[in-house]
Amino acid sequence: MEKRFLGFIGFTVVALALVFVPLRDLLGSASRSEYYSHIILIPCVTGYLIYLRKKELLGPSSPSHVLGGFLAAAGIALYLLGVSQGARLSENDLAALWVLSAEIFWVGGFILLYGWEAFRKHPFPFLFMVFMIPIPGAILQIIIYALQVASTEVTDVLFSLIGLPYTREGFVFHLPGISVEVAEVCSGIRSSLALFITSVLAGHFFLDKFWKKVVLALIVFPVTVFKNGIRIITLSLLGAYVDQKFLTGSFLHQSGGFVFFIPALALLGLALWALRRNSRKAEQRG
Repeated sequence: MEKRFLGFIGFTVVALALVFVPLRDLLGSASRSEYYSHIILIPCVTGYLIYLRKKELLGPSSPSHVLGGFLAAAGIALYLLGVSQGARLSENDLAALWVLSAEIFWVGGFILLYGWEAFRKHPFPFLFMVFMIPIPGAILQIIIYALQVASTEVTDVLFSLIGLPYTREGFVFHLPGISVEVAEVCSGIRSSLALFITSVLAGHFFLDKFWKKVVLALIVFPVTVFKNGIRIITLSLLGAYVDQKFLTGSFLHQSGGFVFFIPALALLGLALWALRRNSRKAEQRG
């Protein structure tokens, strides 16, 4: 087995060791685990992506000792900064800093061994590892709030379209006999992350133009918001006209997100099909 490959395996093992404890603690946190259940899958997908390009990525190449060494050292320095200043950060933000530092170290190790050209030609597997980084708390709250606001507005429109009598106060809808709040937990942040990661992977494999990949990723937001509105409407109608338990202890409310995730995934697939069809038409005209 080539020495460079063994060296890369060594960098990979060290990087994973650096993030194991902070990610384990974060995934074990009741308040955060639901946001980051996807993290454990990212290294597996990245490994597969590298395997698909192993001849280009791990083949003969010229090492970049200066750049690679600098990045590896920068990653270690950033990790040590987290160790010394970690008490000032939340558990989430400290984990984000440590994972970022480990990924910089890992990318630096690859460039050190296989060179900048190998990385530049096929950067996607390494950039995809960004999804392992927990979203900093301030940014996460902005995303959740945006989803919460947009989902509330879509729900308002849907209630109007079906002609259901209601009044609204901010995020709260007053229906016959019940009140429904579009809370932060209704933002769909978990499904949004899953759909976004799926869109990035699908764009990488099936779309040829960068702008189309961006469009597919951006479509995730309206799809998620529409899906949230449909879910809120469905639970509200069941709670108002069938049984109020649908809004409290029902399976559909607590664990039924996948029921609405599947149609959202189908909408994303439809958007992917439309973008690919546009490419084929352009090729035929050309």
